[in-house]
Amino acid sequence: MSRRGWTPDDIGDLAGMTAIVTGASSGLGMIEARELARAGAGVVLAVRNMDKGREVAAALPGRTEVRHLDMSSLASIHSFVDAWTGEVDILINNAGVMLIPEDRSADGFELQMGINYLGPFALTNLLLPRIRNAPTSRVVSITSQTNRRGRIQLDNVDGTRRPYSAFQSYADSELATVYFTAELQRRLDNAGSSIRAVTAHPGIARTDLLRHATGIGRAVFRSTLWMFNDAEHGAWPALYAATADVPGGSYVGPDGIGHLRGNPALHRPARAARQPGVGPKLWEASARLTHTDFALA
Repeated sequence: MSRRGWTPDDIGDLAGMTAIVTGASSGLGMIEARELARAGAGVVLAVRNMDKGREVAAALPGRTEVRHLDMSSLASIHSFVDAWTGEVDILINNAGVMLIPEDRSADGFELQMGINYLGPFALTNLLLPRIRNAPTSRVVSITSQTNRRGRIQLDNVDGTRRPYSAFQSYADSELATVYFTAELQRRLDNAGSSIRAVTAHPGIARTDLLRHATGIGRAVFRSTLWMFNDAEHGAWPALYAATADVPGGSYVGPDGIGHLRGNPALHRPARAARQPGVGPKLWEASARLTHTDFALA
C-alpha cells in the first residue's frame, strides 16, 4: 500500500472474476459495484427494486447484471441462490437499513435484524458452495461503528422479544454481523478453505441510510456531516476488504480520528465483539432461525 493510503486505484485486475453486491442500487453498494466492474469483474447487482437496479447498471462500466433479491425474505434469498449458476469470487453483504420504525420481515424477524444480519447469514451459507476456493475469494459483510453499542441476546436473536428501540436493534444487528464474520472465518479455517471472510465499516458515511431517522438523531447527524466520509470514501473499506491481501477475519475501517473518515486500514473489533464463546452460540441460534448452516462444495 502506498504512503498516501489505499484507494480504488490500487485494485488490481479482476478480469474473469464474478462479484455479487447486495443493495447495489444506491449509496455505498452502487459505488462498490462500479469500482469492481471498472476493475474488470463481472458484477451482479442484487437488489429489491429491479427498475432502480437496471437504471444504475446502465450507467456503470464493464459487465453488470441485475437480479432480484429481497434481504427481508428467506424465500427471495433461496430463489436468488437457486437461480445461480457458476462460481462466485466476491460476495459483499452490503444491503442494510438503519433506525427504521418497528416492523417485521416476511419471516417474522425484527426488520433491522432480518435485513442487516439474518438475511446475509442465510445468503452467505447458501452461496458458500458456489464460492471459489481461492485466496482471492471474499465474503465481505458490512457493519457500522454502532456495533460497539450492541448487545447479543442469544434467546432473542431475531429481535422480537423486547420493547422496540430503533437504535438498539440497529446496533445489535451490526454487532451480530461482526461475530458472524469471525465465526465464519473460524469455520472456513477448520474446513481448510482459502476463502476469506472480512468485516468492513464505512466510518460514518453521508448516504441516504438515515432517511428513516427522526428527531434528535437526525438533527445531530445533519449538524455533524462535516466530520464524516462522503459516500465515495465510505465505500472504500468494503472494496479494500474485497480486493486487498488482508487476512481472513480482518476488521476494516477508515484510518482517521475515531475511524469516522479516511482511507481504509485494519483495526481491532470493539471489546463487545470479542466475548469468548458468543460466536458459535450466535451461529447456532441463527442457523435454527434461518434453516441454513455452514456447508462447502
